[in-house]
Amino acid sequence: MGCSFSGLNALYDAVNGGGDVWINENRYRILRQLGEGGFAFVFLVKEVPSDNSSVPGTGLAAKVRDKSHLSVSTGFQDLNKNVNLNAEDGTYAMKKVLIQNNEQLELVREEIRVSSLFSHPNLLPLLDHAIIAVKTTQEASWNHEAYLLFPVHLDGTLLDNSKAMMAKKEFFSTSDALQIFRQLCAGLKHMHSLEPPYAHNDVKPGNILITHKKGQSPLAILMDFGSARPARKQIRSRTEALQLQEWAAEHCTAPFRAPELWDCPSHSDIDERTDVWSLGCTLYAIMYGVSPFEYALGESGGSLQLAVLNAQVKWPAGPKPPYPEALHQFVMWMLQPQAAVRPRIDDIIIHVDKLIAKFSC
Repeated sequence: MGCSFSGLNALYDAVNGGGDVWINENRYRILRQLGEGGFAFVFLVKEVPSDNSSVPGTGLAAKVRDKSHLSVSTGFQDLNKNVNLNAEDGTYAMKKVLIQNNEQLELVREEIRVSSLFSHPNLLPLLDHAIIAVKTTQEASWNHEAYLLFPVHLDGTLLDNSKAMMAKKEFFSTSDALQIFRQLCAGLKHMHSLEPPYAHNDVKPGNILITHKKGQSPLAILMDFGSARPARKQIRSRTEALQLQEWAAEHCTAPFRAPELWDCPSHSDIDERTDVWSLGCTLYAIMYGVSPFEYALGESGGSLQLAVLNAQVKWPAGPKPPYPEALHQFVMWMLQPQAAVRPRIDDIIIHVDKLIAKFSC
């Protein structure tokens, strides 16, 4: 959806002082802040019905092609506001990004462009967006702010859930771990099957939204496409290799980053199997709450990079009874240091389906 400059004063004043926000022709009421990080803030908002809301085809929900994205909440109750929150009644997550320079502006525009390429139940859709020019005072120079609207998932990320479970010494069942992982594979297969294929480049528990469903395995949604790029790159010089390593250091979280992005050969072909490495790390994290290489950060003289390059994995104490050895072998199959022999997403899906059939409750 395009950007609109209608209602800019209301948009800017509302987010800074509470109240209503306009994104294009739709109006939203800020309920509360959900989180923040860097130059971004996430708010819980609720669409305010317009005067012509009774007319068919009005409101954001009427414009969303895949209605499944409007039914993702568990009916979370916001006790502070005494309202029931779910996407079916117009509740969304709004991300506000403060843009300081042209480089950041281009990155946000690229994230919006890339997000529009994907349409899959396990990939978080961008429902609407606006980029506006603002100045805080009459004398200040013009900057930009971006407002991105997404479905709301109030059960948090896989990272949030794992931390809470680890604190109580709880673990996902083998069945739930495999079902969560299978959904991530489905979302990545969609990205890897595009022409050209896209890599997410930052698959990790903090970028996976979880929604708990009574009597079912959790719903898993992969989000944050700010690092997603065409997956296949030909590296033909030391300069190109160093440029890729520098880009990866900025955009790919270290404990989940593939070896070829840590130490890129001067003559190599990079492809979407960087995501497969991250998937292996993520399955380990679904099981044990952390990346398989984070132990190196806490060891005296330990090196995260060396642990990754050598695929030095340690298996912590887990649930009782423990996870099947077949899951450990599955993780190690994805953590092949040599990308050329690492499996592709189709291979992963075939194997995880076999494991689900074997270990399903």
